[in-house]
Amino acid sequence: MDITLILLIIGLISIILSFFFGNSSGGDGDDIENISISLHQETNQLKKRLRAVEEELMIGVNPIGKILPAKNKPVHEIIINQILSLHAQGYSIAEIAKRSSLSTEQVLEVLQARGVSI
Repeated sequence: MDITLILLIIGLISIILSFFFGNSSGGDGDDIENISISLHQETNQLKKRLRAVEEELMIGVNPIGKILPAKNKPVHEIIINQILSLHAQGYSIAEIAKRSSLSTEQVLEVLQARGVSI
């Protein structure tokens, strides 16, 4: 027999056997998909934490003043959002003032400026 014919027969037998025994890569795909999903979730959690830290840093850098137009020192938008969120959650004006480091008058001014009924 010729060597090319022997190699061709061995190749065909190998291909046929691979259909029956060579399907082990399916589990690897699931593992890779699970790792990819968990990596995506961890990345999103880190992004949320980073946003929170950035907001805290921005709060510390910017001066917190009154909303009165005469003084031109508005309360930072992040603080305003925090005040509105705390009010929506049912916190009292005093608790909101304590959490946002503002006076109760400033908290009331922010709520009134945004049209929230007190």
